[in-house]
Amino acid sequence: MNKKLPTTESGERLGWQITFVVGSLTLFGLVMVLSASSVTSLYELGDSPFFQFKRQLAWAAIGATCFIVCSRLDYRRARTIIGPLLLLCAAMMIAVLIPGVGTTAGGSTRWLGFGPFLMQPSELVKLAVIVVSADLLTRRQRRMDRPELTVHPIMFMVIFFSTLLLLQPKLGTALILGAVSFLMLFIAGASTRSLLSWAAVGTIAASILAYGASYRRARLLIFLDPWANPDGGGFQVIQSQVSIASGGWFGVGLGASRAKWGFLPTAQSDFIFAVVAEEVGLIGASALIGGFVLIGLLGFRTALAAPDRFGMLLAAGITCWILVQAFLNIGMVLSVLPTTGEPLPFVSAGGSSLMTVMAAAGILTSVARRSNP
Repeated sequence: MNKKLPTTESGERLGWQITFVVGSLTLFGLVMVLSASSVTSLYELGDSPFFQFKRQLAWAAIGATCFIVCSRLDYRRARTIIGPLLLLCAAMMIAVLIPGVGTTAGGSTRWLGFGPFLMQPSELVKLAVIVVSADLLTRRQRRMDRPELTVHPIMFMVIFFSTLLLLQPKLGTALILGAVSFLMLFIAGASTRSLLSWAAVGTIAASILAYGASYRRARLLIFLDPWANPDGGGFQVIQSQVSIASGGWFGVGLGASRAKWGFLPTAQSDFIFAVVAEEVGLIGASALIGGFVLIGLLGFRTALAAPDRFGMLLAAGITCWILVQAFLNIGMVLSVLPTTGEPLPFVSAGGSSLMTVMAAAGILTSVARRSNP
């Protein structure tokens, strides 16, 4: 790595803008987690209404620390830990699948326990794939016309981690990895023919996987007609729609959601957007979506003004990740996409997701601080 890149005055302003948006989304998420989880914390967990909120607050503090550290360090330092980062992710993903090591909940084994904390290694994999892809596409900038040196290595890495994810099982994260990697390759100028070929293979594979497992096939059928089984598989989708419709323009008020009283499963995590729409209405939900749009605008502005190719690809990859995951989550809650089980970035309850996405936002801020927009 060359000498440290200096920050710029305009870059510092851009960095503070990203910091403000990330901080606002995170604080709003904490408020909504407190509201959405209060009932389950009190009655299901036998604790105070603040049980899940306090846990989310602790993770937010860890995430804020990661954000500050990553935003202050030179983002190019990430290139020096690529090897250890990949090995760590692979080891953790394999460890999850070892009986007695991984923690199982809801029929899936996705977590590793560290004392009172549970972490999903799949969240770290998202960031690792982006960093590794940005580094490889930077080093092979002049060989972008050779898919075997650019497209294929990244796709094989995605396939490796996706296979481990499917064993958990967790198809949603595999879809995110594929989509973000594809977008990064497109932005980097990879061979269009190769990308189209991989896109066709990925679409066929995703279709086979979706119909190959009974529970995934059931999710697709529920997506097409949730009223075919309103008391079973379609219950959550229907209750989500009811919750959103109940909010109207201005909502029923913070803390006044009815869905969280046992009507909407995972109200504080995967389906928290439904609680948002119910409590703060269409206006508040639209403002939240606007926050993600703003993250996208600031992120791509950072990518365009980045001081080098690695910074450009890193900023673009992180921005694509946040937008793709937010799109999947909100689309799922609105019933325009099948249920995937991916959290809403910065907002949903989930410590490892919040910590990792805030660290990624810190790296994005580091690139922004050294850009010249």
